[in-house]
Amino acid sequence: MRPITVLFFIGLFISICSCRADFETVASSGDLTFSRDTIFLDTVFTNIGSSTYRLKVYNKTKNDINIPTIQLGQGLASKYRMTVDGIQGNNGKLFSNVTLLAKDSLYIFIETTANSADANPKDFLYTDNIEFDSGANLQKVALVTLIQDAVFLYPKRFTNGTTETVPTEDGRTIEGFYLDENDPINGNELKFTNKKPYVIYGYAAVPEGKTAVFDAGARVYFHANSGLMVSTTASIQVNGKKSVTDQLENQVIFEGDRLLSDYDKIPGQWGAIWLKAGSTNNKFNHTTIKNATIGLRIQSNDGTLTTIKNTQIYNSANYGIYAQTSLIEGENIVINSAGLAALACTFGGSYQFTHCTFNNNWNSSSQVAVSVTNYNLDKTANPIDLTNATFNNCIIYGSYFNELFLDKKAAAQFNYKFNNCLIKYDSATTDPNYLFKTDATHYSNIILNQSPKFFNSNANQLYIDNTSGAFAKGNSTYAIPLDILSKIRTLPPDLGAYQNTVFPK
Repeated sequence: MRPITVLFFIGLFISICSCRADFETVASSGDLTFSRDTIFLDTVFTNIGSSTYRLKVYNKTKNDINIPTIQLGQGLASKYRMTVDGIQGNNGKLFSNVTLLAKDSLYIFIETTANSADANPKDFLYTDNIEFDSGANLQKVALVTLIQDAVFLYPKRFTNGTTETVPTEDGRTIEGFYLDENDPINGNELKFTNKKPYVIYGYAAVPEGKTAVFDAGARVYFHANSGLMVSTTASIQVNGKKSVTDQLENQVIFEGDRLLSDYDKIPGQWGAIWLKAGSTNNKFNHTTIKNATIGLRIQSNDGTLTTIKNTQIYNSANYGIYAQTSLIEGENIVINSAGLAALACTFGGSYQFTHCTFNNNWNSSSQVAVSVTNYNLDKTANPIDLTNATFNNCIIYGSYFNELFLDKKAAAQFNYKFNNCLIKYDSATTDPNYLFKTDATHYSNIILNQSPKFFNSNANQLYIDNTSGAFAKGNSTYAIPLDILSKIRTLPPDLGAYQNTVFPK
């Protein structure tokens, strides 16, 4: 027989076998195994759908089995829903006669949309079970979700299909709305308390002449392409306080609304906290800003000082702080990982940073920890005087060779000074901006290219111990008595935002 004929009969046999419409199955006997015995769906907000979670179900026996039912314990009333190997079942709640082949597995995908009223009032947990079979063969996998009630702030949607907007600059607008101190549903939207978290859709704008106040412990979550905008003559006051636990219970925290742990360090989940040109008297204390496109965007404030103290900014897609012609005083600031610069002081202005840690682990040749210029980065306008950029007892470090960028246009002033700072920069440079050892006008007591030995910079843990290159290298003249964790600084002080500690083993 010719080879092609043999191949034809082999193919025909395989086709006939693969088209078998039925399986000889045995009843499920309670011997299923699971990838997890409990599925914890991360925290969700009232009436906002969760992420989707996966459960794998195994049949490790030698028999093809039939599972009479796979269902949610609360039946059709359950707030969970699922698919079983891509099948919807009865409203995603009940599945009958599910076949699972020998030595095979199936996937179940689970999600939920629930209200805080559905949860246990004592712990705010909403629970159910996935039940396999019944009676003596019953097996269960527990489902647990923490549900938070929240204040939702969002732009109006008009009958013509358009959405409320707020002005940005140059006549442009962006989807957003003005916070209302007399809102009929939320009350005073300019007052953010710690009673409930806030979820913002679009840009929430502080109206001209008004002040948004954030109490200690406030939590603000931004949806994609959302943020906070402070208008001309408006103010923001972020009044966080010292926390005593790792939960940062008294910090004011701004982050994205994807609460699944997989999103904890993903940059660019939301827009920015944007202090527009002419905003005034802005203050941040004990504040954490995570996973934004730009953590703080500060434009041409009106001559009043923007103070930023005891503040952490992590995982920014572009900049941790992006300042343009601004007046800023920063103390105990930690910024880690940004696509372009942890700190960018541009288009002139006046800046003073003391005991700050600027680190950039973005792993890109275009990133730096600190960038200082007297021109706008898009170079479309004339330069403006940089009257002052002073860094005292700071750490400027990162994963690239050069973590400091200084550049000027001759038509405007460019005044800068680094006192007792640890800086990472290629020591072989001949650029006159970086004469760290011989230029006494711009540099004093620089520690060059010594590792700060951060505890774990990839996890945003920029603590140092007594083996760090920053240990006891500060100038006591510039010392701030307490570090970012309110720990007492010893003298001579360590560089950066953290007083040295003993790392856990």
